[in-house]
Amino acid sequence: MVIPTKTILMVHPESEKREYVQNVLLENEIFNVEVAPHPETAYRVLENMNIHVLLTTIFSNKEGLEFLEKVTKENSAIVPVACLPSGDQDSIVQALRAGAQYYINTPFQAQEIRLIVQRALEVFEHKTHQWTPDLDIRKNDGCYGMVGANKEMHKLFHLIEKVAMDGESTVLVQGESGVGKELVAQALHAHSPRQNQRLVPINCAAIPDELLESELFGYEKGAFTGANQAKQGRLHYANKGTLFLDEIGDMNPSLQAKLLRVLEEREFEPVGSVKSHKVDLRVVAATRCHLEEEVNAGNFREDLYYRLSVVPIRIPPLRERRDDIPLLLEKFIHLYQRNCKGSLKRFSPQAVEILKKYSWPGSVRELKSLVQRLSILLEKETVDLEDLPEQFLREANIEPASQEISIPMAQHTEIDFNTQVSEFEDRLILQALIASNGNKKQAAHNLNIKRTTLMEKIKKKNLDKLYLQYLNNCV
Repeated sequence: MVIPTKTILMVHPESEKREYVQNVLLENEIFNVEVAPHPETAYRVLENMNIHVLLTTIFSNKEGLEFLEKVTKENSAIVPVACLPSGDQDSIVQALRAGAQYYINTPFQAQEIRLIVQRALEVFEHKTHQWTPDLDIRKNDGCYGMVGANKEMHKLFHLIEKVAMDGESTVLVQGESGVGKELVAQALHAHSPRQNQRLVPINCAAIPDELLESELFGYEKGAFTGANQAKQGRLHYANKGTLFLDEIGDMNPSLQAKLLRVLEEREFEPVGSVKSHKVDLRVVAATRCHLEEEVNAGNFREDLYYRLSVVPIRIPPLRERRDDIPLLLEKFIHLYQRNCKGSLKRFSPQAVEILKKYSWPGSVRELKSLVQRLSILLEKETVDLEDLPEQFLREANIEPASQEISIPMAQHTEIDFNTQVSEFEDRLILQALIASNGNKKQAAHNLNIKRTTLMEKIKKKNLDKLYLQYLNNCV
């Protein structure tokens, strides 16, 4: 029998909607799902139970917004998720300002519910520093979840341990998307004198510029339309602990200047306030960008760059440590088999050799996604050569037996060049979306095209629908 370890609270006035969400989440045996028809009942649940994620609709009388603000203020560890009508941009902005970390579109879709709740639980673990690797897996880990027998990785582990003990110096973690920058931040916090305080993450690329400032610094009541009461920002929550600024290279110049003041004077002002607040924290920043180049191009402040890079840490991409691939495969297989009924246990030596020859544009994250996909789809113990997706075989100059992703081919009596090119482009985009777990910004980076260009192609070709079909097949 599996004992539920995470509790979700669903607040919605309609019993059918509550039951639907409850049934979707209860498919995962590690979830306990509580329901409430309105905030008044939800408050009683919150008083008596340890809630990890709150799902709440935004009631027409704005009661839901007030509920969100109060829960966020009184229960900083809970991750609030708003349930909003699809396409209602005003409600999205209001909900995010009220404290929602994510939102789910209504009418509800099972796959979106699962994905958003999983992301919210990851945020909860970062907030409360309750991330504890499985003990059996931890025995094989080089450093706090990072595996590596490579010489460069051992140097990295030693550097992390040494820097962590300082507990004060600002750290800049650099590395390509998917190398594990967040794991380095977790390790720095876990081994520091601040380990009993909060590790508070914020992704500078995931939050719109107009909301990032208030999310980081907080705001006073009346600071802008919809600010019905004051809200504390991530800087406040990170006091005495560690603030992790992920993708710092995407922060706009005006916020860069305000962050510089935090680093220099250890104080900040909430939006709409003239009163400064002192703060004692360690800042760990991470970026996939080459900040030196961004400084030279005028996109990033030089003074902030030097303030951040007191201790620079570079994480090597997977293609620079291919000998670690067998260790990583073993770890990820173990990880996904704990809660999966699949039978996957190993990769054949031939398949491992092919993986070692691959360029890994998505680094360790891409390898982890591959193992997860094969753990779900394959009904055998060993991954053989023919089971690998086509891009791995093509890089090794091996013709794949069949396409891994099936896109309907137009029926033509003669070869149509434009159609063939379009279908090949579809497959490339879908592969990039899968490798990035649906992160369009990262997918565009991996494809070496602009994000706006990728979004236009996805919309024009209706590829979001095909990607969702792929996800549904994986569930």
